[in-house]
Amino acid sequence: MNVVVFGASGMVGQGVLRACLLDPTVSSVLVVGRRPLGITHPKLTEVLHDDFTDLSAIGDRLAGLDACFYCLGVSSAGLSEAEYTRVSYDFTLAAAHAVLAASPGPTFTYVSGEGTDSTEKGRTMWARVKGRTENALLALPMNAYMFRPGYIQPRHGAVSRTRSYRVMYTLTSWCYPLLHRLVPAHTTTTEHLGRAMLAVTRPGVTESRVLYSKDINRLGA
Repeated sequence: MNVVVFGASGMVGQGVLRACLLDPTVSSVLVVGRRPLGITHPKLTEVLHDDFTDLSAIGDRLAGLDACFYCLGVSSAGLSEAEYTRVSYDFTLAAAHAVLAASPGPTFTYVSGEGTDSTEKGRTMWARVKGRTENALLALPMNAYMFRPGYIQPRHGAVSRTRSYRVMYTLTSWCYPLLHRLVPAHTTTTEHLGRAMLAVTRPGVTESRVLYSKDINRLGA
């Protein structure tokens, strides 16, 4: 299986990339990003690209793909709705259309979050935008899966690029076992998330197109 990962430098993306490199069913991993990851692996190829609203310049590199793992995202803190929409909606749909044009019928997995608003009408800005993005992806002619994790515990050295999140994970990592025991339906790890995103590329694994932490933990076990 040939796959592409967007957002591989982020915490979730690091977990997904690790799962892909370890999985024997994955033959090649293409990473699209703005900066080199600084790692090497026989399966790994990196493509550097700046404008994520227009991927036409690298369209030929997206041919022959079986799956796209889209993990690129940004915190909504301090952003206007227009700014957040550009990253969370425009970038995502540009990637989906580019992958679909180059590789018809791919599996496309998108990481949004628990609380995403499918009605697109709620009060919470990020939830509306994520809901709009999910709805647009689900309307495309491809096998699209929306991942809505709650609390994500980083594993195997995965690190968030957002400073406030890094501080939070550092302060709370010791209590994750207890947290997971108390609210297992709302907690998962980068390891389970990466494995679950790979799992949905296999036929018959799940009929649900919207997956929550409990689904992620089951598929990624």
